[in-house]
Amino acid sequence: MARNAAAHGVVEGIFLASIGKEPMEGVLAAEALAGRGLRGDRYSEGAGTHSSSDPGCQITLISAEALEAMARDSGIALRPEHSRRNLVTRGVDLGRLVGRPFRIGGALLRGVRINQPCLHLEGLIGISGLKAALEDRSGLNAEILEGGTIRRGDPVEEA
Repeated sequence: MARNAAAHGVVEGIFLASIGKEPMEGVLAAEALAGRGLRGDRYSEGAGTHSSSDPGCQITLISAEALEAMARDSGIALRPEHSRRNLVTRGVDLGRLVGRPFRIGGALLRGVRINQPCLHLEGLIGISGLKAALEDRSGLNAEILEGGTIRRGDPVEEA
């Protein structure tokens, strides 16, 4: 079966935090572990704030365009790592991936649900109004069906 590019998108950034509430660190590549998360990230290690048994907590994505629109519309400029999402994409309609398998690098993922912003992030980052600014822009929660390496610059393709 031929793969269709999901809006010809790419991974622009990869971020990990080994423990919940700790700052996210940018990396060039990460190993996606099937059914767990990214090696070294809080959810694969069972050290996240939310349930590590929830498939939607294995890996999270947000689009660079959503962050840019938020800055333009609300005046809140959020650095990609402050979004607390593992992957920052560009050129991807993340909503289109809900319920669908997609590939990034060597990993096969499935979109579980659109992420909903919460006050936890607002308190953690210390930016008042962040929850409202992220409404309808908070990204995608996904599960890892097949492990593999994900690198910055990898294409995002529907499987």
